[in-house]
Amino acid sequence: MNRLTFHVTSLGCAKNSVDSDSMAQLLERAGYRTVNSPARADVLIVNTCGFIGPARDESTQVLQSLAEAKRPGQVLIAAGCLTQRYGAEVARQVPGLDGILGTRRWMDIVEVVQAVRNRPHPEPFYHLPEEAVTVGPDPDAGILRASVAGTSAYLKIADGCRRPCAFCAIPLIKGTAVSRPLDVLLDEARRLREQGLRELVLIAQDTTDYGHDLGMKDGLAVLLENLNRAVPDLDWIRIMYAYPGCVTDRLIDLMASSPQVLPYLDIPLQHAHPETLTRMRRPANMEWVRNTIARMRAVLPRLAIRTTFIVGYPGETEAEFQTLLDFVAETRFDRVGTFQFSYEPGTVSAALGDPVPAEVKDERYQRLMLLQQSISLQINQSFVGQTLDVLVEGIDKNLSLGRSYRDAPEIDGLVLIEGRAKVGQIVPVRIGGAMPYDLSGVVSR
Repeated sequence: MNRLTFHVTSLGCAKNSVDSDSMAQLLERAGYRTVNSPARADVLIVNTCGFIGPARDESTQVLQSLAEAKRPGQVLIAAGCLTQRYGAEVARQVPGLDGILGTRRWMDIVEVVQAVRNRPHPEPFYHLPEEAVTVGPDPDAGILRASVAGTSAYLKIADGCRRPCAFCAIPLIKGTAVSRPLDVLLDEARRLREQGLRELVLIAQDTTDYGHDLGMKDGLAVLLENLNRAVPDLDWIRIMYAYPGCVTDRLIDLMASSPQVLPYLDIPLQHAHPETLTRMRRPANMEWVRNTIARMRAVLPRLAIRTTFIVGYPGETEAEFQTLLDFVAETRFDRVGTFQFSYEPGTVSAALGDPVPAEVKDERYQRLMLLQQSISLQINQSFVGQTLDVLVEGIDKNLSLGRSYRDAPEIDGLVLIEGRAKVGQIVPVRIGGAMPYDLSGVVSR
């Protein structure tokens, strides 16, 4: 008998990718078979993103396109952040939608698929429980809470967030932070290493808050210490999404002493002017930021720092924006992501409106990115003549494509290697060329 097939479209961030892969594992265990083409699938699932307006628009457009192309017998389920917060609106905008599953109960995907296939449903079947966010099925169920791509994997260590950021809808969507048990994470890391993984990327809405709800002190450092012992032959461990004010001396010292933990940190700062940060309900102590970055660079001279900023936040004056430009020029980050403020109903910042004109937001965005492009090029040029270890991830004609310790998957740059290196291997590459975001070189013999 032919097994029913499914196809998952995952939108948004890497944390969504983890949930998508976990749903796929549950469906496969229930007897379903994954296919690469939506046209060949009996069940279509879109794991949506609802973080900001453009992401909501993309999710809605993908759902509408799949709904219009549905063949008889196919079912379409919308899951994830967008449906958790705007389920009824999604149903109104996407005629032909069969099921709606919120992000807090992704682990019920098999139940939802069975429900929409086994009953007439002129209206979508809703599955949007309002209980607190959970981290998934029983840890003994064998479901890996990780998204694997090649020889790298994102490992979700917690879900939800307890931070008070005024502009962010994540607590409304995901609920407060829930950390995954330490022993479960260590077991998953071992299983991933057994599959040949070379790099583990730790993710959460705030990785530095890991273990707070479990009564742990300095939980991220504790987790890293245990990972070092549990998977001593794992090549790289990368930390994403650290919260300002929560990067401890213990964490810094561990990064310096452990060859596994990469000298790379993603720490979203969001702005540099204290008054803007106060309106954002973000940590506004810029002295702490400067001192911590200086300490990290003293202890970790090879440190690569990625950060993100928001321009056009309500009340941002030209003087406040100039403070941000001056800070970026002074601090010289390796990587910077920039977003234009997106008005989000229901958040604390909604009361401030959206007073900065779109053309001003765009102009500030362009100025900041132009500044950072120049800084990135200068930093990249400093690597010419050096040799970097590079994880090879693909081949394009006579070029091999890979990443160094400075490059997180999907968001940072690449190292372009002359010739064909073996995919999945970490090779020494002598850098011979530099571009604003990428490096190029040859394998060092």
